[in-house]
Order: sequence, then structure tokens, then C-alpha cells
Amino acid sequence: MKTRKGRAPETAAGALASDIPSAAHAPAGRVTLNDIAAHANVSRATVSLVLRKSPLVADATRTKVDAAMAELGYVYNRRAANLRSGASRTIGLVLCEITTPNYAQFTSGIDDVLAAEGYVAFITNTDEDPVRQRNLLVRMQEHGVDGIVLVPAEDTRPDAMADAHCAGVPCVVAQRRVADFPADYVGPDYAAGMELVTEHLISLGHRNIAFIGGVRRISPLSERLAGFRKALRRHRLKSGPVVPCPVLDRADGYAAARGLFAGEDHPSAVVCYNDVVAFGVMLALTERGLVPGADVAVVGCDDVAEAGLHRPALTTFTTDPRVVGREAARLLLRRIETPERPPEQIVVPPRLIIRQSCGAAPGQRSRAAHAPLHPPSRTPGRRTTARAAHT
Repeated sequence: MKTRKGRAPETAAGALASDIPSAAHAPAGRVTLNDIAAHANVSRATVSLVLRKSPLVADATRTKVDAAMAELGYVYNRRAANLRSGASRTIGLVLCEITTPNYAQFTSGIDDVLAAEGYVAFITNTDEDPVRQRNLLVRMQEHGVDGIVLVPAEDTRPDAMADAHCAGVPCVVAQRRVADFPADYVGPDYAAGMELVTEHLISLGHRNIAFIGGVRRISPLSERLAGFRKALRRHRLKSGPVVPCPVLDRADGYAAARGLFAGEDHPSAVVCYNDVVAFGVMLALTERGLVPGADVAVVGCDDVAEAGLHRPALTTFTTDPRVVGREAARLLLRRIETPERPPEQIVVPPRLIIRQSCGAAPGQRSRAAHAPLHPPSRTPGRRTTARAAHT
């Protein structure tokens, strides 16, 4: 039987099917490097060089190969490439919790660096559970990650880290320290930041200063309290009330402040564990008829996006979580590249940001402060820093 040649059928758009390369020339089944080479009229070796981003390939040839891959719908087989190279190009990011703005920014900073280097992060949340954390750390290694960035759960012990085999995989501990665990560390200088905001309140004349927030046994709480108390001792001032509370949302700060300000004899200033707690504290003050920044000064920690938009705008110090994330990712990649390097510590310095909630914004006068004290002869800043942070 003869086959009659005729006109190719038209598509719904009116074009000839034979004019569409992806329809006419795409091979059946999975697209291979040979298919791409034939489509682009180059050798298979050239296609392989393009996939490896080799500088030996001319730009025009690279463009032609990229176009052929797009037309044929080629998807790079990362698993096969990883088996050949012995590297997965994946990172395990194990967070203690994911609800606060700080950790969203921290994760974004890590992704900034990993994406540029061709890595991807697997993100998990321990929910402050050391047992879950141990299981997740082991699971990450079972999936062959090249390294781990860990924000430790409460009560993380060095022997628990060893039990999760973390001593045998490149690991960077971030945001919270694990005492006596020989790993790289990146985090903010919480103590210096709390010194900054407390010194600022003292310079405005406040003598009765409270601290609100923190119930977990974690290093950031002890570091914050150490900085707060150090500034008070420098001026021979007694600490005001220290009110523990959870620090996950503004309801925690609201409840703590309602109790603190229930009576008439209350502090003239409040240092809050973080900005989220400070927002709740200001809500409780307003409910009692007190004006934040005028009747009671309020300061926070983190400088989340809402801090400058809140009314009154929040005085705080930034912990630069996105910078911390970038530094953690860079440090982990250096550790993967050179595993025998000695442990490195990076401490990101704080920056004081003065706004309305402390009563010292331009043109603002506080009713809460007493006669100002003489400011100290030195300004608190960073403690020991192993390496200057990139900003």
C-alpha cells in the first residue's frame, strides 16, 4: 500500500506541527546526552562540558546546547552525577523552630550563598526537642548531605551531638552555642547588643530597668542577661524585675507585661528578649493607659521588619540574622572544602537603632526618665571575634 504524502496537520494556533522543534524532534523516552548532541550538532563531550559549566566551551556553542536542552525537555540527572563525584550538593539545615521572623531571615541568608554555589538546603524543624533533633541529624546523613547547619534545640549536649555522628560530618552550629562541642560557630553578639540598649536607657536617666522574656536553657538567654547586667553594674545600678516568659509571639510579652505593670510601682524602662516580646509589652502598656516611649521606655532585639513600622517605632538592636545565615553557609562550604581546618568562630557585631519607643527619637521627650546619668567613658561593643563578619 502506498503512503500518500500530504500537508502536515495544523495546530490550534494555526502553525504547522513540523515547525515546532520540541514536537517534531523530541526523542521518545528519557532525553540523553546523545540526543542533545545530535540536536545541537555537537559532540557528546561538548554537551558534557556545558553541563559541568566548563570555561572551555565557547559562548555561542553553550547557547546552542542550552537551547537544544530546552527544546528537548532535558532534565539533568543530579543523582547520577552525585554518585560519580561522591558529593550530593545538598546541605541539611536543622532549625530549633521556624515561627519567628529571625529564622526566616536566617534561612534566606543561607539560601543566598548556597544558590550561588549550586547547593540546595533540606530544611527541618526540631521544635526544641533534643530527641527529634538527634533523629533528624541522623536522617540528614542517611540522605547523604555534604554538611549540616544546626541551630541547636534546648538542652543540646555535646555527647548528644556525638551520638548523632555529627563529629564525622562538616557541621556549623549557628545562633546558639553548644558548650564543649568542637564545631564551627556563627552567631550574633547578644551580650554586646544588650549592653548597647541598656547603656542607652541609662544615658536617658532610667534607673529602674526591667528585663522581660526567656524561659529556655539556651545560650542566647544567658548572653542577653549577662550584657544587661554588665551595663547595670558599670553604673552601680541594681537590676529591676527579671520576668521570664516564652518569646515566640507578642501574646507572651503582653501577658508578662500585664503582670509586671499591675501595680503602681513599676519600672520606667523595659528591655525585651526580642522585638516580638516588645510588641506585646507595648500593647499591654497602652491597655493600662501608659504611653510607650513617654511613660515607659521599651527596647527590643533583632530589628525585625515590623520594628520600624510599629507605632511607636521600636528602639532595638539588630542581630543581622540574614548576615549570620550567609556567614554560616560560607563557613560550612569552607569546612567541606578543607575538613582538617581548626574550628572557626564568627561573631556578628550588633547595631543600635534608636526610634520612638525609648523616648529618645529626634524631637521626642520622655516623661519617664529621671535626671540623666553621666555616660560611660567607653562604648560596649564586640567581644572576641575570630573573624570580621561580611555585611
